[in-house]
Amino acid sequence: MRRRWIEGWDPEDAGFWEASGAKVARRNLAFSILSEHIGFSVWTLWSVMVLFMGPEYGIDPAGKFFLVSTATLVGAFVRVPYTFAVALFGGRNWTVIAASLLLVPSVAAFAVMEPGTSYGTFLVCAALTGIGGGNFASSMTNINSFFPMRKKGWALGLNAGGGNIGVPVVQLVALAVIGAGGGPRVLLGVYIPLIVVSAVCAALYMDNLATVKNDTGAAKEAARDVHTWIMSFLYVGTFGSFIGYSFAFGLVLQTQFGRTPLQAAGVTFIGPLLGSLIRPVGGRLADRFGGARITLWNFVAMAAATGVVIVASVRASLGLFTAAFIVVFVLSGLGNGSTYKMIPGIFRAKALGMGLEGEEADAYGRRLSGASMGLIGAAGALGGLGINLAFRQSFLSAGTGTGAFVSFLAFYAVCFGVTWAVYLRRSAARTVAAPTTGTKPQLSYAEV
Repeated sequence: MRRRWIEGWDPEDAGFWEASGAKVARRNLAFSILSEHIGFSVWTLWSVMVLFMGPEYGIDPAGKFFLVSTATLVGAFVRVPYTFAVALFGGRNWTVIAASLLLVPSVAAFAVMEPGTSYGTFLVCAALTGIGGGNFASSMTNINSFFPMRKKGWALGLNAGGGNIGVPVVQLVALAVIGAGGGPRVLLGVYIPLIVVSAVCAALYMDNLATVKNDTGAAKEAARDVHTWIMSFLYVGTFGSFIGYSFAFGLVLQTQFGRTPLQAAGVTFIGPLLGSLIRPVGGRLADRFGGARITLWNFVAMAAATGVVIVASVRASLGLFTAAFIVVFVLSGLGNGSTYKMIPGIFRAKALGMGLEGEEADAYGRRLSGASMGLIGAAGALGGLGINLAFRQSFLSAGTGTGAFVSFLAFYAVCFGVTWAVYLRRSAARTVAAPTTGTKPQLSYAEV
């Protein structure tokens, strides 16, 4: 185990980064993406398992929405302890543990997935898949420590995007299984060996950073900082939308438009795939133009696309509904990248506003952003729970998802207002905190 511990790590040192740091960081990024990718696939497993559950299972659409909501809920809560596990065990060691734990929900689902199994048993199995959602938090916290500030937007976007692709991939595999006439156990039989592969690769090729320590003071400070909760709210609008729609898309097509499992699976993967692929682009655009600016206009576009979804839902236009829904997916992925880029920038800007400079400001930014990421990631995942519960209630009340989409549109409008008021309004954009030393701040809100 000690062979994989790195005692000294300074990515902000350009010489160190070019000589050896970049190569090591990229290697860890690659295998972090693999583990997180499998984690996302397991987390969203029930978004496709419910497509296999025909009338013989005796579960109505509301019950299926509740199954996927349970997986979302557990995935949100485990993100907090997973964030702190990186410093406690080491990034490489925890990745091995977290990847291995994915065998539990996969084997459990393999054992019980058949008609006649009680709803309570399915509910427990769906809850167990939630541990896959925790892999995102530990992976992002780990990779955040490997890369310098100037590379974080791209690195975090690539890490998260590669993980997010686990959602459409499991849906594509399910499509192939359904098309071939296979059952849910065939799907699980594909993923159980892949879980073992990801754990072995993490053990062989990843590293632990001895410089990463759990800082309970930073965690408490991040929890008290208003920006942690503002960014949590915005992340609910972006990632919450992505993961919530990923779980719900197939069910909505089946329930509202009468699609068969094969027809639903043939479309379901497209939105999550495009949303995952564009996430690094959101990070790159945020690196260039500022995360707050990209996030602001992204919420405008999400609201507009959701308006088209509402029109299509009312008119029962399947083609327009599907196309507009996929656009919302793409925009949610773009916003995922831009909002996550804002986090380290906000806390570094706050450090500069306090009068800190150079490495001292960088260290403060890394310390607070790392501590806040787990909370923000957990809150974002809770947005997915809200989306699925909104769909469940909308279908129970009116037999259609239109009411849920109206509520989502209103929420995106609020997110736009918050982004503008806090990070781009002229009076707010001047500085993050009043300087305590008389030093002029070097970074404004508008640059995060």
